[in-house]
Amino acid sequence: MIGVGIDFGTSNSAAAWYDGERVRLVRLDPEDAIMPTATHLDRELRSKIGNAAVQQYIEENRDRIVELTPEIVGKSDMLVNESDPDDPLSSPEIATANVYGQANIDRGMPGRLFRGVKRLLGNPSVKRLMVFDRPFRVVALITPVLLHIRQTLERDLPAPLSDVHFGHPVVFEGHDAHRNELGLARLKEASSYAGFKQITFYPEPVAATLSFLQAGAKSSSGKVLAVDFGGGTLDLSIVEFTGLKFKVLSTAGMSLGGDHIDQLIFSQLLFPLLGKGETWSRKRDGQMVKSEFPFDEYADKLLNWAVTYTLNQSHYKAKLVEVIQQGGAAAEKFQRLDDLITHNYSYIVFQAIKLAKANLSEVEETVVDIPELDILIPFTRTQFESMMGGMLRQIDEIIDTVLARANCQVSDIDVVIRTGGSSQIAAVRRLLDLRFPGQVTEHDPFTSVAAGLAIASYHGYEFGE
Repeated sequence: MIGVGIDFGTSNSAAAWYDGERVRLVRLDPEDAIMPTATHLDRELRSKIGNAAVQQYIEENRDRIVELTPEIVGKSDMLVNESDPDDPLSSPEIATANVYGQANIDRGMPGRLFRGVKRLLGNPSVKRLMVFDRPFRVVALITPVLLHIRQTLERDLPAPLSDVHFGHPVVFEGHDAHRNELGLARLKEASSYAGFKQITFYPEPVAATLSFLQAGAKSSSGKVLAVDFGGGTLDLSIVEFTGLKFKVLSTAGMSLGGDHIDQLIFSQLLFPLLGKGETWSRKRDGQMVKSEFPFDEYADKLLNWAVTYTLNQSHYKAKLVEVIQQGGAAAEKFQRLDDLITHNYSYIVFQAIKLAKANLSEVEETVVDIPELDILIPFTRTQFESMMGGMLRQIDEIIDTVLARANCQVSDIDVVIRTGGSSQIAAVRRLLDLRFPGQVTEHDPFTSVAAGLAIASYHGYEFGE
C-alpha cells in the first residue's frame, strides 16, 4: 500500500510517497526534488518543464530586440463607387480593409514561459491566455507540469499509481468570493487531463502538521499551529491531536509569499540604482524641458521577470538612449537599466535577491551581488525588516484570526511549526517566538507539505470544514 502526495506550488512543486514506514521524495527535476513550477512552450507548442523551461526562456531572450506588431481587430468596408442608376446590372464598388488595434503582438517571440499560473486559478476573469495567436485555457497551461509530475511518479513508485492527495492553499489568490471553488475545480480538471485517476484535495498547512506528527511530536497530545509561508501564500491551521489521531480546529490564509517579498526588495533597494527618481532634460518645441524620468513605465515589467524582455522595444529604449547620452551622474544608472533590459538579466537579479534574503536569515548584514550590472550593495537585516513592516503586521493579524476561529488563546497552543521557505526569515521567526515563547520549531521548510500529503493519502484522510 502506497500513499502519494503532490505539493503543486506557486513557485515550486514537490511530490512524495509513503509506504507506512518511510517518506520518500521524488526527484522531479534532474538535480533536485524541488522543481520550479514553470512551463515553456515553443512555437510548435512543444513543452519544457521546471528548470529546463526557465533556462530556455532566459537564453532565447538575451539580446533580442522586441518589435510588436498590431493585431487585426476587424474589417472596414468603404464605398468607392456607387452603382449606376441607369444600368440595372451595375453594382457598387466596395473596398475592404483591415482594422488594426494597438501594437501588442511579438511576432519574433521564440517561446512563452508560464510561471506562477497557480495565482490565476481562483480568478474567474482570467479564462484564457493567448499563446502564439491561440487561446489557451488556464487549465491547459498547468496540465504539462502535472503530466510531468505523474510520469515521474510512475517511474519512481514501486506500485501502480492510484489515489493521490493534492495540496491546496487555504485561500486561493484573488478577490472573488468563490475563488476557492473555482481554483479547486480547475486543479481537478487539469489533473484529470494529466492522467490522474483519483485525487483528494487536502489543505497544505494540515499536511505539514501530519508530517510533523509522523516525524515524532515530543508530546502525545496537544494543539499544533502550523504556519506554512511559501512563495505565493501564507497558510495556517490549528490541529488538536492525540497520537496520530487529530481534529482540525481552524484554518486561515492570505495571498502573501516570498515572491511578493522579493518584488518589495527589488523596488526599494535596486530601483534607485536603475534610475528611479532621476530627472532628464529634453528639447520640446525649441525649449529645454526638465522632469522626472518616467520610471513607472518600466517598473511593473521589471518586477515580473518573465515579461521584462518586452521592455526591449524601441519606444522604451529610445528614452534610455536619450537620457544616457546626456551624461552626468545618472547616466550610469540608466546604462544599468539598459543592460538589464537588453541582456534579459531580470531573473539573475531576482536570484541575487533571493540569495541575499536567505543570508539575512543567518547573518545581520550581507550584500546583493549582481556583477552583470556592476551592483554590489550592502543589505542589512534592519533594512529588510523595515521594508517588511506592513507584511509583519498582516501576519500578526492572521494569527489572531486563526486563533479566534479555533476558539483558542495563545496559551492553548502547545507547539508551533514553521514551514515554507519564507518562514525562515528572521523577522518571521522572531514574531512567532515572541507570541509563542518556547513553542516554535522548524519542520522541513520545502518538503513538509508533500510528505504530509503522502501520509494523508496512505491513511485515506479527508478534510472537510
